[in-house]
Amino acid sequence: MKNPTHEELRYFIALWSAPKIGPGILKAIIAYSGSAKRFFEIPKGRAAKTPKVGEKLLSIRNQEKSLLQKADDLLELCESKGYRILTSLHPDFPKRFKAQEDSPSLFFCQGKADFNAERTVGIVGTRSATAYGKAATRKIIEDLSVYQPTIISGLAYGIDIEAHRAALQENLPTVAIMGSPIGQIYPSVHRKTAESMLLNKGGLISEYPPGGKMAPGNFPARNRIIAGLSDALIVVEAAEKGGALITAEIAYSYDKDVFAVPGNLQSPFSEGCNHLIKKMKANIYTGPNDIAEALFWTKPGEVKASKPKLDFSSRDAEEVKILKILQENGEAGIDEISFQTEIPIGQLSSKLLALEFEGIVKSLPGKKYLILV
Repeated sequence: MKNPTHEELRYFIALWSAPKIGPGILKAIIAYSGSAKRFFEIPKGRAAKTPKVGEKLLSIRNQEKSLLQKADDLLELCESKGYRILTSLHPDFPKRFKAQEDSPSLFFCQGKADFNAERTVGIVGTRSATAYGKAATRKIIEDLSVYQPTIISGLAYGIDIEAHRAALQENLPTVAIMGSPIGQIYPSVHRKTAESMLLNKGGLISEYPPGGKMAPGNFPARNRIIAGLSDALIVVEAAEKGGALITAEIAYSYDKDVFAVPGNLQSPFSEGCNHLIKKMKANIYTGPNDIAEALFWTKPGEVKASKPKLDFSSRDAEEVKILKILQENGEAGIDEISFQTEIPIGQLSSKLLALEFEGIVKSLPGKKYLILV
């Protein structure tokens, strides 16, 4: 994927900023029209057939000039502040988002974090962390450090900030998903930690442009990004209700590997974790091997057997597409494979089952597949 041109970026931002255009509608428009710019150019009759776009939304085509001006102003502001705007057109945009329909199509960021890092772990929990929860968070990250994952969390009080600080202590990159506009650290007492993250190949992500206002709904909305960026999610402490449980539920719906740290039956901040385990929406976290086994991680320096080259000559076109994607990624979820190959899920499931019987691929928890040759 090539970097989008300036013109492509202008039109993408213009469409993104239009009223009532959420991530799902924006993706539908681009998939149907071919690009954001083409949506403004194609005949009205054809544009009216765009999925999820009704007559009212078609009226935004009449706002092309004002929307482009708005996009130009935003681009200029972000450039002056040193913020990046990443869209789904950019090669640095998280590939993990492709499997989630409700993932953002654009976000603002700071730092030099690799949003397509090979290994990521999300760590979330209550804002009212106990001494046990904080110690458990530090121990988890210390134990996982040998695998060199990027740590994902939300910069909030409690478990979140403990996770970011523990990652810095272990010299691991860590990324914060903020519910506040980019450039506005919330809570402000975590500014020094955020600045240290940026100096250690970490990053800050926000869906909300600079200068915007904070809204209560922004914080639950960011939970889907934490879940989407994480290969595995660990809930350290959580009350019966709260953002950590929302994130866990989202991660579970995304077929991610979810873990919960069991806690004291008498502690209200263990009720959420124990509930997730009871309902089998999370595995019990007992140590780093749980993550390594679930995600098929090996420690740096361990010798891996070289894989023989796969002969594609006897394969049909769809099998070749599937196998090439798995070769490039090592493993991939069925939704991601379907998205990249454009093979319907039902048909793809049959293909993958046949390849599994041949011993060429292996199915993993969370509807993921791993190539074995």
